[in-house]
Amino acid sequence: MNSISTQIYPAGILNTLSQQEVARLADASQGKLNERLRRCVLAVLNSGNPTDDADQVLEQFQHFQVQVIPVNRGIRLDIHNAPASAFVDGKIIRGIRELMSAVIRDLIYFHTEIEGNPNNDLQDSSGITNAVFEILRNANAFRPEADPDVVVCWGGHSISGSEYDYSKEVGYQLGLRCMNICTGCGAGAMKGPMKGATIAHAKQRTLPGRYLGLSEPGIIAVESPNPIVNELVILPDIEKRLEAFVRTGHAVLVFPGGAGTAEEILFLLGVLLHPDNQGNPMPVVFTGPESARDYFAHIDRFLSFAIGPEVREKYRIVIDDPVTVARLMVEGMEQVKDYRTKRNDAYYFNWLLTIPESLQQRFKPTHANMNSLDLRLDRPKHELIRDLRRAFSGIVSGNIKPDGVAAIRAEGPFQIRGDQQLMSAVDELLTAFNQQQRMKLPGSVYEPCYRIVS
Repeated sequence: MNSISTQIYPAGILNTLSQQEVARLADASQGKLNERLRRCVLAVLNSGNPTDDADQVLEQFQHFQVQVIPVNRGIRLDIHNAPASAFVDGKIIRGIRELMSAVIRDLIYFHTEIEGNPNNDLQDSSGITNAVFEILRNANAFRPEADPDVVVCWGGHSISGSEYDYSKEVGYQLGLRCMNICTGCGAGAMKGPMKGATIAHAKQRTLPGRYLGLSEPGIIAVESPNPIVNELVILPDIEKRLEAFVRTGHAVLVFPGGAGTAEEILFLLGVLLHPDNQGNPMPVVFTGPESARDYFAHIDRFLSFAIGPEVREKYRIVIDDPVTVARLMVEGMEQVKDYRTKRNDAYYFNWLLTIPESLQQRFKPTHANMNSLDLRLDRPKHELIRDLRRAFSGIVSGNIKPDGVAAIRAEGPFQIRGDQQLMSAVDELLTAFNQQQRMKLPGSVYEPCYRIVS
């Protein structure tokens, strides 16, 4: 694949920096942050080249480098051996330049202003929420003047053509009703709703619509932002990314997906089932085309079995009906607006939502940590949901994240333990994901990164 070396002046907030900020940027980019910054910038420059094999991309562009250089205009980015697809006639595509600037902005901000600040307690629930808030605010992700209108769309990067087309139609119906879209910013069910909404927003003369992508370093390295994303925020880890979704979004749609989608669902239900959140509206709809009916029936059975039938009160399943889905989102927005208005809470950040600290704390999916998960049906529900979420998070890491893939290559599959009934249900669900090619992009041979032990 062809490569280009060039110099780029970044966009956005990176154009207006103090001399101290410039010095910190340059220093951080050459220190321990260098490899993370390199991988994330490469992922953005590789946007539009679908892959979920980080090793392949890193091998193709093993000589890629990015350097932050202080200059009289603030900073300059010296890019060496970048993917040629990010450029047109030698000039970087404007959207890619903006997304690349967002990556640098967020990684450096967390590294220098939050993680390195002794006043920020990232082991405390309120401290974690405040960190999420500050990262989003620094990224200009809040619209204080807007009514609730952000629909979070979750689903897999590896979905069928009919599922992708359906997600586009849902996005179109949402756009006709002036809803904005937030996704994990990758391909598949993350791209479809955004693409559909762009046409509807154009018809309603509401362009530019908001196409907000929330990612984290381990994910973006293998799921490059799709070209429609016009606001990108990089959270430092998966837990803060999940919190950002439920704090900024006003409703959630779930399209078919794999282990990552299961992780997102479990996090969301762990939040909504907390007693403090009773009455705090968060409309949730699982939806897909007719071909996805069995998929959602399988998800529904698993959730009811593992958590209890009361979990079904927290979501609706709508099959092959984009108009009904969009109308449910509009109705949900009115409930959210009414609830927050009465309680003087912000529309743009759900401060009233209680997120259990156990779901906020970072889980590192090492072999030892995965082996220590205790998945038994007789455990307290909040503990079981927490550890199920962590189990699926580990599988995502072992499937696609560079560090997780390297760990599997070095030490073999993760072991996931629990009682026989629950492990059978988990194995059945994961086997279905694999058979439906939801673990890797079609054409890839999937080798399970886990082993079920009961």
